[in-house]
Amino acid sequence: MRAVLHKDRVKARIVRHDRKNRPEGRVTEILERSPNPIIGRLLQESGVWLVAPEDKRYGQDVLIPKGATGGAKTGQVVVVQLTEPPALYGQPVGRVKEVLGEMDDPGMEIEIAVRKYGVPHEFSDAAMALARTLPEAVRPADKKGRVDLTDIALVTIDGEDARDFDDAVYCEPAKVGRGKGWRLLVAIADVSHYVETGSAIDIDAYDRATSVYFPRRVIPMLPEKLSNGLCSLNPNVERLCMVCDMLVNAKGEVHAYQFYPAVMFSKARFTYTEVAAILANTRGPEAAQRKDLVPHLLDLHDVYQALLKERGVRGAVDFETTETQIICDEAGHIEKIVPRTRNVAHRLIEEAMLAANVCSADFISESKHIGLFRVHEGPTPEKKDMLRNYLKALGLGMTITDEPTPGEFQQIAMATKDRPDSAQIHSMLLRSMQQAIYTPMNNGHFGLAYEAYTHFTSPIRRYPDLLVHRVIKAVLSKSKYQLPVLPTPGEAEAKLSKRLASRVKDPEQKPKKATADQLAWQAAGLHCSANERRADEASRDVEAWLKCKYMREHLGEEFGGVVTAATGFGIFVTLDAMYVEGLVHITELGGEYFRFDEARQELRGERTGLRYAIGTRVRVQVSRVDLDGRKIDFRLVHEGESLQGVTGRAMKDKTGGHASELPAQERAAPRGEGHGPDKRAASRTSGRSDRGDRSERSASRSLPSPIQALKAAVKKAAGKSAAKSPSKTSRKPGKKARR
Repeated sequence: MRAVLHKDRVKARIVRHDRKNRPEGRVTEILERSPNPIIGRLLQESGVWLVAPEDKRYGQDVLIPKGATGGAKTGQVVVVQLTEPPALYGQPVGRVKEVLGEMDDPGMEIEIAVRKYGVPHEFSDAAMALARTLPEAVRPADKKGRVDLTDIALVTIDGEDARDFDDAVYCEPAKVGRGKGWRLLVAIADVSHYVETGSAIDIDAYDRATSVYFPRRVIPMLPEKLSNGLCSLNPNVERLCMVCDMLVNAKGEVHAYQFYPAVMFSKARFTYTEVAAILANTRGPEAAQRKDLVPHLLDLHDVYQALLKERGVRGAVDFETTETQIICDEAGHIEKIVPRTRNVAHRLIEEAMLAANVCSADFISESKHIGLFRVHEGPTPEKKDMLRNYLKALGLGMTITDEPTPGEFQQIAMATKDRPDSAQIHSMLLRSMQQAIYTPMNNGHFGLAYEAYTHFTSPIRRYPDLLVHRVIKAVLSKSKYQLPVLPTPGEAEAKLSKRLASRVKDPEQKPKKATADQLAWQAAGLHCSANERRADEASRDVEAWLKCKYMREHLGEEFGGVVTAATGFGIFVTLDAMYVEGLVHITELGGEYFRFDEARQELRGERTGLRYAIGTRVRVQVSRVDLDGRKIDFRLVHEGESLQGVTGRAMKDKTGGHASELPAQERAAPRGEGHGPDKRAASRTSGRSDRGDRSERSASRSLPSPIQALKAAVKKAAGKSAAKSPSKTSRKPGKKARR
């Protein structure tokens, strides 16, 4: 392994299996060296210049010749291009190609992340030159063949910090069939009018596939002249849009719909907070300032309630999550981390966007035109078995069938929402689901309980939405949209493609041979899905860095928290006040041996029966922060609020490090769909439809013995154990802990 680095492609041979029957191998050939640059800090040791990689997976420092430092100073963050790969008896050698600055410079974490994950952050000269040729406003020629909606009271409703406005809404009462209903208009920015297929801007947008949201900064998919100007549905200016015009009946069903290009004039720019205040009090100060628009907001609320009722009938999965927002000062330092509250205005917009997305999927399906769907498949057989075993271990008396429906998940969630361990149960329900992807093969959306679903409502910040707009326009003009020649899929797309191929239900069934057109759309879907993951990873990395930097200021302080994950090497705890997660290593749980119960997702002490499960309340001390590794370690300091949280005196591990964390996808709730309050969030879900559970304080199970007796027993047992011999999880100096 000394001759290879992270992301090198190698050929390996299995040489043996260990005691747990895991294969062990030997690298026999290096097929391809990774072309990616390495980001790290420039250091000088004994007169030798070297760069310590910021990404610890590289494992080796890079030697820098004296004349190749690029003028960087000791301690600065630099980007290194390798000139000599590592060898069995020699370190890699490189040259500094870019100096990013000091580690504590504001925004440095973002500069590192965009390069670490390969996020394109600079537009090509050709794209910027093309953007400069675009007009400043809508021209008379642009209005030809469009419906004039400038007299309609369309409004935008977004977060306080939003700068680009994809969507505007309007609602009025209407007769649907023989009953009452509503006419709901969802107007979406017509990006496709200005971004032509194959143009320089289009090539850059496809390369990015999505905007990336960091605290205090956005890496947009489109140049700012488009994203914040010409395409953004700003108030009191004419803008081009694509409209989904729907008739919704009293049951919340879309009775009819049509799509058409239009020109609009936004009458107001509302915030979620403002709309929620108006709906709560139509005679309040907020309503007084918007008298003319209040009736339309009330109509929007009425149609929202009908759509919400239909969601319940449909059986869509609808969990609540606690989402966080990092508040930074002007220098980029975290002032506080606060929960992002979600009100009725968020839900109102979400339901309107979902309705438009469903109509776009139905329109493409009925037209027989190929396009990109947003597909969310049900749980895999392995995850179904895991969930069944878990529910059985809890003795709930509820389970899922062999072909579960979203309604079954929702029923379990509703039946357990008042239980003290509801957070634990809802978390396991979420973990059993798969991530949504973009694909031309419509397999429905499990979480939303839709037969067909696509993304139509955010073409300023998502490339799949732009493709959907182009397809809808092609269908309206009775033509066919042809994808441009796409680049060869990258490593991320190849991995995703292999993962999707493993989902085939009947391996003996031969797949139909795809046409060139289908292959092109599949490649586009894989590219957009992979880059969506890339954006999420980069956002999470920045958020983790900021949280680690924030927690360094609180080393040694004590906080209450809740166990949010249990593993074989310890428990992850999220602090109540900070909304920050850290690891309590298994060696810090007390003087006994703990076993991981996979079915119950808990750690259980062999001697005392002490249990740590998701939802257990504990009190911890911040003991260690690893900024480079993005890891935070906690130490249990005294008894929690319930018997599950009772521990012996926490053991100090002076030599131990931070164990490997769970993969993010195993600990995070699946991404949702639609339009939510967190359009500007760094790494939260892009919608609220397959949302996770809200983190709640859960009381733990009672043990048969009284609290004081158990405390005494634990303390006594821990004392005897320490006197006789070291525990299985403690360490002697110079010896490794058994995990």
